[in-house]
Amino acid sequence: MKHPSFVCVAFPAPMSKDTSKEWNMRRLASFALAGILAVGALTACAEEPGGAGDDGEGGGTGAGKVAFLMPDLASTRYEQYDAPLFKKRMGELCDECKVIYQNADSDAALQQQQANSALAQGAKVIVLDPVDSESAATIVQTAQSQGVKVIAYDRPIPTKPADFYVSFDNEAIGESIGQSLVDHLDKERAKGGILQVNGSPTDAAAGLIKKGIHNAVDDSGYELLAEYDTPDWSPEKAQQWVSGQISQYSDRIAGVVAANDGTGGGSIAAFKAAEADVPPVTGNDAELAAVQRIIAGDQFNTISKPIKTVAEAAAEVAYDLMQGEKPKADTTLFDTPSQLFQPTVVTRENLKEVIFGPDGVLKAEDVCTRVYADDCKSLGIS
Repeated sequence: MKHPSFVCVAFPAPMSKDTSKEWNMRRLASFALAGILAVGALTACAEEPGGAGDDGEGGGTGAGKVAFLMPDLASTRYEQYDAPLFKKRMGELCDECKVIYQNADSDAALQQQQANSALAQGAKVIVLDPVDSESAATIVQTAQSQGVKVIAYDRPIPTKPADFYVSFDNEAIGESIGQSLVDHLDKERAKGGILQVNGSPTDAAAGLIKKGIHNAVDDSGYELLAEYDTPDWSPEKAQQWVSGQISQYSDRIAGVVAANDGTGGGSIAAFKAAEADVPPVTGNDAELAAVQRIIAGDQFNTISKPIKTVAEAAAEVAYDLMQGEKPKADTTLFDTPSQLFQPTVVTRENLKEVIFGPDGVLKAEDVCTRVYADDCKSLGIS
């Protein structure tokens, strides 16, 4: 390490009383010059280790801060799986990188504040699963204007293209759960119609799932009795709406296409509260409670979206962007380079292989608690 050069300042000798005023002024100037030189020497010493522009977090090594901003607590996956898996993969890629994790709890304004906070903390990349896909455009624009890259995660941002999009194919998810239900109803020679419980109207991914469901249901031969866009993906609001439909359509309901496990669980709760037979009900996300409902026979299907796959992919894209590299895209959606992974439908028939296989995140001991032990045994799960 170089040592700074220090400059000795010679002070003038005391002068006569008649020139004391001039001497005082010259003495003050000398002290000021010495102070400037000392500060410069100390500054040079402080900047020596990292050079100009070093932020103490890796400089040119690609290290730094990345924000992981999730949308809600209604889906348990973000706290239980997405965030821990993302952090783990980022740590493997870059042990000096710091992850700023926040959950907006279905509040778009709060998510905006969290994004602003992440920018103020020096985030180089923001991974954003938006509460409101339209208002999230402001977050993208603000970040990009500061040279910060944005990865849309799970849900797209149609109105302002992010730098990259990582998700499962949401339209394929909707079509898969819808077609799975239709095929089951055909096999059972069911009579009646279908209720469709969609996701949040402010979520562009919910719109894609909704489109996929219609692809499967509209020409199925089963009447679409009614459909509902569930605010904030709220299970409670889904339950309230389905309760009203049970009162109106009674035993005409042959099945329910619910866009995720939360709304599916709310739908099932509505039938149980009405002491009515529960028809086949779909889901999506393979949450623990949903897997238990499938094992017990209460829920018909869900979608296995190995969150490990998308969380790790998002971390890898974030790391590439932090290093100034261009991530590899498989396709383009909403003018955004994208990686879209294919979903897998899960029913009782393939649950053991899919959920508890190599890519599963659930463990048998967590799922097969005392209440579900006999049903797990009947499916060969132990």
